This record gives sequence, structure tokens and C-alpha cells, in this order.
Amino acid sequence: MGKYYTNEYKEYVAKMVAEEGRKGTEVAYELEIPYATMMRWVKLYNEKKAAEQSGEHITPSELEKLKKAHDKELKALKEENEILK
Repeated sequence: MGKYYTNEYKEYVAKMVAEEGRKGTEVAYELEIPYATMMRWVKLYNEKKAAEQSGEHITPSELEKLKKAHDKELKALKEENEILK
């Protein structure tokens, strides 16, 4: 059975390559991680960052937060509208 890496660790390693500009081969060697595995993490990290910036993909928890915020704002506007009537 292979090693298990936490999501936090995967993201940390991907940031080292994607944002700090370190060479993938060096990081893989230092951390004793297979190069292909690490580069897959980097690819997923880059895709995740691109999706966050484009706003196309939203996780269910983010959708719930947006829905609650919109409901709260709608309620406040309805109350304000009633006061103005």
C-alpha cells in the first residue's frame, strides 16, 4: 500500500513548485515524492486556482454561503421597503 498524504501537504508541495518557482525534480527529490505524483498535485492546484479566479466552479459549501448572504440581504431590503411604504 502506498503512502497517504493529506490535502494540506499536497497543497503545500504544489505551492512550492507553482508559486515559488522551484524545480519540480528538486522538490520531488528533497521530499522523496514520486515526480509524476507531485506534478499531478501541481496540475490540480493550478486548475483549482484558475477556477477560483474565473468563478466558473463553485463548491456546494460556497454556494450555501452565497445563498445565505443573498437571503439575508433580501430580507433586509424587504424590511427597508416596508418601512418606506
